[in-house]
Amino acid sequence: MIQQKSKAGGLVVIKWIFIFSLSHIFLSSGRLMASDKFLLGVDYLERTNFSVLAEKKVGLLTHPAGKNASGIATVRVLHQSPKVNLVALFGPEHGIYGDEKASVPVDDKVDHRTGLPVYSLYGKFRKPTPKMLSGIDCLVVDLQDVGVRCYTYISCMKYAMEACFESGKEIMILDRPNPLGGLKVAGPMIDLEWISYVGAFPMPFVHGMTIAEIALWAKKTKGILNIDDEIRKKGKLSILPMIDWTRSMTWPETNLRWYPTSPNIPTLDAVAGYPMTGLGAQLGDFHHGIGTKHPFRFLTFKNKSAEELKSALEQLNLAGLSYKILTLQNAEGTPITGVYLVISDWSSWEPTDLAFEMMSLSAKWQNPSPFIGVKTSKANLFNKHVGSTEWWNYIQKAKQNIDPRKFKLKWENEVSQFRSSIQPFLLYP
Repeated sequence: MIQQKSKAGGLVVIKWIFIFSLSHIFLSSGRLMASDKFLLGVDYLERTNFSVLAEKKVGLLTHPAGKNASGIATVRVLHQSPKVNLVALFGPEHGIYGDEKASVPVDDKVDHRTGLPVYSLYGKFRKPTPKMLSGIDCLVVDLQDVGVRCYTYISCMKYAMEACFESGKEIMILDRPNPLGGLKVAGPMIDLEWISYVGAFPMPFVHGMTIAEIALWAKKTKGILNIDDEIRKKGKLSILPMIDWTRSMTWPETNLRWYPTSPNIPTLDAVAGYPMTGLGAQLGDFHHGIGTKHPFRFLTFKNKSAEELKSALEQLNLAGLSYKILTLQNAEGTPITGVYLVISDWSSWEPTDLAFEMMSLSAKWQNPSPFIGVKTSKANLFNKHVGSTEWWNYIQKAKQNIDPRKFKLKWENEVSQFRSSIQPFLLYP
């Protein structure tokens, strides 16, 4: 049972969510405890003396950012506890230690630090097999998401949920903050034809949920998980919540250190840049700083000076953004001059607006437009990220005259509908 507060029209509404055999939220004495400091799900697990894992053979799905508030890896926390029988590890894209390259398959191995088997969920298999799960009773998931639909850790969680439900195993989510907060939801919904491991959930590009909220939503909503509906209903999902996190909190307010979630997301700067420029550099001559110290926040464009680019960006009049010319070194050590994106007003900043304006500039500055005559493989990858067939058809027909404003209102309406649909599954005020 969890007490959840939400404000509607100035009225504070108290909701009590009861989740029994289908899904458990473990809370001391049945309610959310007051705390003298913010706690992650893994911290809450420790504070309750790992009681929910008693007499269970445990598997752990995690990565380098899976650490407690003191910076100790969840692998170590569970492995060193005499209360926990940790028997296997599961690794997503980049592996459990983050030393694997993006989009490169990862093999099974033995963890040299614990001696435990590590099953790769980004290699021969994306979904845990019955054999992988046969030796465990409960799969604990501690993954740090970045709040964007096309980040593969939530896809990995989804596939793990499906496999655990099908195999009759419990899956337990240790919750973590959404680093973009719980208020920003933006961008197009994904069409069902583009659902894939790149974007596994029917949600806007920026979703505004924590990883546990996504899991609860998927567990309680028909059609999100790709499994038989009766299996979904019987599946056992458990959630260890955060303590004292609210939707309006920025990452610095949690007093947590940011640990790189993947090689190109080393900093909070990059987290905010990912939805802001990632889609805009999928096709065309924009580069968004990969290989520099400011990935996703440092823009260059072939045959355009930094001054020309800065002027064009300023003319867009995008809320919450300003621009600064910098000279950085690329991965080869060569100096390059470009435009660094400054979020000058977090509250008014819209996470995805710039990406679609980048597409507009690409079409304007390149002839032919980079969205015309694209190879099928590249077009499909673009659409798996963006998610909207209607947008793809439009930018092909519009040629040099792409206007994202034609779609902004439509996407805002979709976001509003999405917000309403997920409201019953939000765990924090």
